[in-house]
Amino acid sequence: MARYVMAIDSARCMNCKACVIACQQRNEVPYDISRNWVRETPDPASPCGTSFQPGACMHCDDPSCVRACPTHATWKARNGAVEIDRGRCIGCGSCIDACPYHARFRHPVTGTADKCDYCHGSTPGMTPACVSVCPVHCRVFGDADDPSSEVTMVLAGHKPVHLVPQGSGAKPTLTYLDATVPDTLPAGPVRSMPIDTMRPMAKGLTWVGGLVLAALTGTFVRQLLWPSEKEDQELADEELVRAKKAAEDRGEHRTEEGGRQA
Repeated sequence: MARYVMAIDSARCMNCKACVIACQQRNEVPYDISRNWVRETPDPASPCGTSFQPGACMHCDDPSCVRACPTHATWKARNGAVEIDRGRCIGCGSCIDACPYHARFRHPVTGTADKCDYCHGSTPGMTPACVSVCPVHCRVFGDADDPSSEVTMVLAGHKPVHLVPQGSGAKPTLTYLDATVPDTLPAGPVRSMPIDTMRPMAKGLTWVGGLVLAALTGTFVRQLLWPSEKEDQELADEELVRAKKAAEDRGEHRTEEGGRQA
């Protein structure tokens, strides 16, 4: 099984935003929001006075967003990516609040959580759009367990740097090469407050819904196969009324025939 990792040489980035636009186009993300970004930080040591830091979902090990999700709609896949099952996502926003990198957002069309998935959802098996279009090749992507892959060789030749928000305990797999500015981030949320109550509530509602559905199904089957005594009596009364009416009609018919014969 592959273990996908993205490595970024932020010193090469020239802030052209090609990665941002390519991601929006391939993954049908509205242009006012984005799955990835280029962070701009004042830096006197930089020739232009500003350092540029490309970023996206860090595809963390032991991700806080996974722990936060009450419906298990997001998970850490065996291939290293953090995925979202939009069919199970209820759009509660717990994972969005729990991400210390602010890498998640609620999609305005689907209403579900959205983020970088290495373009697996839109073009599985292809190189992520941000990697393909970068004119200075500052992003490298591949299987870190494959000794012959480019990302493995790049990581072996550079010092790995991981950007960890203060106090978050995050374990990002997205790796910067040698150095990056900023090299740390302010403390961010590690979970959203409703998470601990939402998970048991969601499970409880699932069980209650299942019991209600089972009860309704049982009632329908019972009524279909074994009507109640009240319904039996009502049917019998209706049948008796029809019989009396038919008898009266026959009696009136005989009377009319007798009158005509006389």
